[in-house]
Amino acid sequence: MRKQKIWFATGSQHLYGDETLKKVEENSRSIVQWMNENAALPLEIEYMKVLKTSEDIFKLLKNAEHDNDCIGLMVWMHTFSPAKMWIRGLKQLKKPLLHLHTQYNRDIPWGTIDMDFMNLNQSAHGDREFGFIQARMELNTKIVAGHWRDHSVTEEIGVWMRAAMGYYESSGLKIARFGDNMREVAVTEGDKIEAQIKFGWSVNGYGLGDLAGYLDSVPKADIDTLIEEYHSRYDMSEIQSEDDLLSVKEQAGIEAGIENFLSDGGFKAFTTTFENLYGIKQLPGLAVQRLMEKGYGFGAEGDWKTAAMVRIMKVMAEGIGKGTSFMEDYTYHLDPENGLVLGAHMLEVCPTLAEKRPAVEVHPLSIGGKKAPARLVFEGKPGSAINASIIDLGTRFRLIINLVDSVKMPEKTPNLPVARVLWKPAPSLPEAAKAWITAGGAHHTCFSYDLTVDHLTDWAEIAGIEVVVIDNRTDLRGFKNTLRINSVYWER
Repeated sequence: MRKQKIWFATGSQHLYGDETLKKVEENSRSIVQWMNENAALPLEIEYMKVLKTSEDIFKLLKNAEHDNDCIGLMVWMHTFSPAKMWIRGLKQLKKPLLHLHTQYNRDIPWGTIDMDFMNLNQSAHGDREFGFIQARMELNTKIVAGHWRDHSVTEEIGVWMRAAMGYYESSGLKIARFGDNMREVAVTEGDKIEAQIKFGWSVNGYGLGDLAGYLDSVPKADIDTLIEEYHSRYDMSEIQSEDDLLSVKEQAGIEAGIENFLSDGGFKAFTTTFENLYGIKQLPGLAVQRLMEKGYGFGAEGDWKTAAMVRIMKVMAEGIGKGTSFMEDYTYHLDPENGLVLGAHMLEVCPTLAEKRPAVEVHPLSIGGKKAPARLVFEGKPGSAINASIIDLGTRFRLIINLVDSVKMPEKTPNLPVARVLWKPAPSLPEAAKAWITAGGAHHTCFSYDLTVDHLTDWAEIAGIEVVVIDNRTDLRGFKNTLRINSVYWER
């Protein structure tokens, strides 16, 4: 995402004259320069121009729509920009739009303020005029208000930028499914055509035979290189026997083979299922964990929606580095005073979540009927996180987000050789579980220390889908009413 940019444009009109418009441009450039140098934003802002006519606006927004490096626009009405001028341009704009409601000066200059100052600094009503046309056209615009140097303002802009990064990635995302969904499972199904229309996801299935050639053709030297990397990055002390080492080498071959397949096809996410392992000696475990660590999205049992969201969230989290992964709510600790969820999966949790150096271990797997697979074993780090699920309701999509706190394991789990994370969901385990189930949330999720509710809410609003949040303010009665009201809105 490093070459992608956010375009910045300022609204005005010819009425003010050249001298005022020159000052408008100077102020706009100053804001952009300061943000690029001081705000620690994930993307560069590129200043474009002061827009004074309907034709100016249409040309710029049309160019933005067709420029691959522009992934969103930020606009500000420094003065008054009659909003009817914006209709033609906004009608054909599909890229994310942020309306920055700010003012060049922070404080009113009480002793010197005059009408020249008032005529130049008209954001208070210029932005309201622009706000009306956004409301009239029902645009999904992000509105950020406050002085442009305030940390809270630039932080909010940065959150929206990451959502725009996720939307950009979503628009051309290719997902490879090795095998089908787990048989008879409902929530991992869905309308792939509608997902491509709505999000841009291209989801296609491949048999294990399509992958077999890639697995068989991985050079021994590539496997040896991966084994060396495993030794440098992970604790290999548990790999004692020749059989264990062969298991690790098998996973290295699977990792290289799948990555070559994904790279050749332009895929950024994939799924597997333990019900379709014909021709593979092990369920991909370490291989999947490693590919997620490299940035690929993943969903188990054919769960393509979760695979897509893991990839999108990893792109949104670029440069933060705390950890984002495929996850599953596995089992509960139902202490009335301290309800906890133990999240894990058979094998496939990304090591970016690990508190300490993960260990490579080989253990039998009681499902799938294959040889004992190698996997990374670790415990998740403590900290604030989110757990998210995207579901298909038949006529629309819904994103469900639960705010959680990851905590340390209270005791050792020597007989549980998988990657695992323990968390306390907000507002409590019983209330969070009831709200999650009421909303139709899946058992597969996307877990992230990197992103917040605001990141995913901004993404959902850009994508134009329903989003519901379960946090410390959630009341089940009100939550149910929200779902009922949402159904009326989103089904219209």
